Amino acid sequence: MKINAKDFRVRGEKVDLKKWPTIIKPFCKSKKRYQELLEEHVEKLSALQQLHYASNRYALLLIFQALDAAGKDGTIRHVMSGVNPEGCDVFSFKQPSAEELEHDFLWRTTCRLPERGRIGIFNRSYYEEVLVVRVHPEILRNQGLSEELRDEKTIWKERYRSIVDLEGHLHRNGTRIVKIFLHLSKNEQRKRFLERIDEPDKNWKFSFADVHERKFWKHYTKAYEECLHSTSTHHAPWYVVPADDKENARLIVSRIVIDALQDLKMAYPKTTPKRRRELESIGKLLAK
Repeated sequence: MKINAKDFRVRGEKVDLKKWPTIIKPFCKSKKRYQELLEEHVEKLSALQQLHYASNRYALLLIFQALDAAGKDGTIRHVMSGVNPEGCDVFSFKQPSAEELEHDFLWRTTCRLPERGRIGIFNRSYYEEVLVVRVHPEILRNQGLSEELRDEKTIWKERYRSIVDLEGHLHRNGTRIVKIFLHLSKNEQRKRFLERIDEPDKNWKFSFADVHERKFWKHYTKAYEECLHSTSTHHAPWYVVPADDKENARLIVSRIVIDALQDLKMAYPKTTPKRRRELESIGKLLAK
């Protein structure tokens, strides 16, 4: 079964997450075939990342957003397992620090954008400022903004506009952006939370705060729907990836990243005649 990344892309239409599946038919009939296909994807990503680093023409930014237990960490770990660490940086954005709150909401992530030739991965991102902050407006009131700037009648549209403007600017200057929302069902989240309680090596992942946030499931759904609709653009698309099946999700995400790198139409730098003569001279010295 062929994986077509376009099937999961948000194209600017109104988003109703009830109509987007959290699970689809498995791409592989067996665990063995899944491992083989994922390894194929990982090997291809490794080769593309090496070419990306050598060509040094673009930067690639991957943004992962999801509700708790959707599998962001595991997806990043499995999909990017073959990538050279020298060409890839992963940043996880938690609650903003006091210093970060003294700047605009895009500042702390802008400082972590990837250089040309590199892949940057944001595990959560500036999108938290139109997701969790929207669900919990008390956070907004504690950010030190003036009353005019935190007017909830206008602030979300203004932040969407700021995000779209930033991503447009980055695209025009060589940064390609791919945004992935791991779409998890509430029932599957409950199952994974129970696993975190039952399995000792997963206890550290769980807290009462995780259960508390489940009370806001409908609010998060609405926030995500408006965010996906308002900020998925041609140059910085969102992909809604069914996340109830972790193996399927990893295959879809790896396919999305492969496509993004292949679309760059990269090539290794050509050797000039002068450089060729230089290399031949070095070769002669080494042959002595």
